[in-house]
Amino acid sequence: MTDFAGYAIEDLEEGMEASFSKTISDADIVAYAGISGDTNPVHLDEAYASATRFGGRIAHGMLSASLISAVIGTRLPGPGAIYMSQSLRFRAPVKPGDVVTATARVSALDREKRRATIACAAHVGETLVIDGEALVMVPGRAEKGDKAR
Repeated sequence: MTDFAGYAIEDLEEGMEASFSKTISDADIVAYAGISGDTNPVHLDEAYASATRFGGRIAHGMLSASLISAVIGTRLPGPGAIYMSQSLRFRAPVKPGDVVTATARVSALDREKRRATIACAAHVGETLVIDGEALVMVPGRAEKGDKAR
């Protein structure tokens, strides 16, 4: 558990950015299949996946996208932020063993409604694998019990 309380809407500025990186393991893919119920063999069966356009197993797109949620929920805006919507475009596959870096950047703010628009991206190395946009509700300082930063 972290002691980072996250940002209040009053403390966010357009252009602020945060990232989170994770190596996607075979265990992550199997666990995600079990949790989600998505047992598509392109994720779990090497023989099947080898015959596809990907030439081998790939991670679930939503597993990789969940790293964007990790950034939003733990770093920017951080704890207390609530998803309202998320658009995603899956640009390239993620394979077992790939290091995925998800990045969130504040692209617009509506302080009155306590909303932040977040530009989202995930990369494997230089390759863009996911991009999109999230709308999140961000608590104010009073709600968080914070003082000015």
